[in-house]
Amino acid sequence: MEARRDIFQAVSDPTRRAIITLIALQAMTPNAIAEHFDTTRQAVSKHLRILTECELVTQKQQGREIYYQLEIDKMKEIDKWLEQFRKIWETRFNQLDNLLATIKNKKNE
Repeated sequence: MEARRDIFQAVSDPTRRAIITLIALQAMTPNAIAEHFDTTRQAVSKHLRILTECELVTQKQQGREIYYQLEIDKMKEIDKWLEQFRKIWETRFNQLDNLLATIKNKKNE
């Protein structure tokens, strides 16, 4: 049975989000990633498999080592989804700014 996952499932787990943060700056091997967590290398490998299935992470073979790197363009899907909420919050903050300015002007009159 083929696993059906999307990037939102991938980032729903705190460990996977931490892995994404780690490899955002530089590609890392599973062992190097596992050193940052209080868990087994196998558990980290499972998280890396899910991230790879969701195409958030790619593998690159260098000699005997496999390095995982973040596919930053894939993160744009999350940003695109969040954009609608960002616009709602910006509208609300602008409304609050206008209200505060109105109150301030009334006090100065």
